[in-house]
Amino acid sequence: MNDSPLTHLILTLAGLSLVAVGGGNSVLPEMHRQFVDVAHWFGDAEFNQMYALAQVSPGPNVLVVAVFGWRAAGYAGAVLGPLAMCLPSSVLTLVLGRLWHRFREAPWRMRIAAGLVPVSVGLVLSSGAVLAGNQDTNLMALALTTVTVIVTAATRLNPLWCLGAAGLTGLMTSLL
Repeated sequence: MNDSPLTHLILTLAGLSLVAVGGGNSVLPEMHRQFVDVAHWFGDAEFNQMYALAQVSPGPNVLVVAVFGWRAAGYAGAVLGPLAMCLPSSVLTLVLGRLWHRFREAPWRMRIAAGLVPVSVGLVLSSGAVLAGNQDTNLMALALTTVTVIVTAATRLNPLWCLGAAGLTGLMTSLL
């Protein structure tokens, strides 16, 4: 087995690309496991910081793999990481897209589509749990996360308001 960070990055992201139901962020827990726990390229805090940096940048959410790739394997990782994450699923979509459309009224196809919804939601929720778990190191952080989840789930309030309020609360508590 090749121990090259670039090879590990490409093989990991190419495999995750094929199971990223709900988008690239849905496989964030496995990226965390591979990059933090297995490869030890960075720690929990740095993983979350890179994720946050990628999220404030314009473009699709999956661009986080460019930041991870850059940190793991330099410029080659920054370029090949997104390609490894996007190319396999794009080719699969292209190949299966016509077949999927052809059988759009088939009962088995509708069942598969309905079954993928909870899978997608579960994967995205697990991503949030990994990110929150890495940062909720004190009671205040845990309380902020809990309140944000409850407000977001129970209301139609834009989550950015919760994020802003949590940021202000964290700033205020750090100044005290």
